[in-house]
Amino acid sequence: MVRSVSHPERHLVQRIGWLRAAVLGANDGIVSTASLIVGVAAASTGKPEVLLAGLASLVAGSMSMAAGEYVSVSSQADTEKADIARERAELRENPKRELEELKQIYVDRGLDQHLAHQVATQLMAKDALGAHSRDELGISEVAAAKPVQAAITSALTFAAGAALPMIVALAVPFGALIPAVSAASLVFLAGLGALGAKTGGASPLLGASRVAFWGAAAMAATAAIGWLFGTATA
Repeated sequence: MVRSVSHPERHLVQRIGWLRAAVLGANDGIVSTASLIVGVAAASTGKPEVLLAGLASLVAGSMSMAAGEYVSVSSQADTEKADIARERAELRENPKRELEELKQIYVDRGLDQHLAHQVATQLMAKDALGAHSRDELGISEVAAAKPVQAAITSALTFAAGAALPMIVALAVPFGALIPAVSAASLVFLAGLGALGAKTGGASPLLGASRVAFWGAAAMAATAAIGWLFGTATA
């Protein structure tokens, strides 16, 4: 007696929807809030203005990220729905042509004509629309656009990321604010880059270095602008 063994596998691509939004949200939260704090600190003479700017960045950035991700991913979802609706109509109007189209896809992937025809026939008999959505359009349940998930993930992770430089700014005296926030934010960014890369199956060192590099560039640019305008208005 042969027993069927259930061995469900979880692949890294299954994480791509929430992982992209989470990494992007947290990264933007740290970079934009830390950069704004550093820039305002360079231009001002008091801590309250810096903290107010950081808080405004946290709130506005979270809402902006949620709205931006929702609109962007909704547009992707609308395109997917339109393509699936078009495919459904084509299957209804000319199933033989669609069968040949699916068969040719499998031939191009390496199957011989006979086997490709068998595979296409059996898959279309079970779920024609699913087979064409997956193999012709490249739309699968794993990679399908999820606007609400992306929006919520981006908003929460942006707020979490933005809170980190805010906590540092609250904890240190005004005179040490710029170096402390800059250094801590680079550490946060490097850790985030490494974590995101490891979760996605990539090199943690590469992920940490590229995120930290662009974060340092952003903070340096806003600090320079802050010092420039602070000096000009002094």
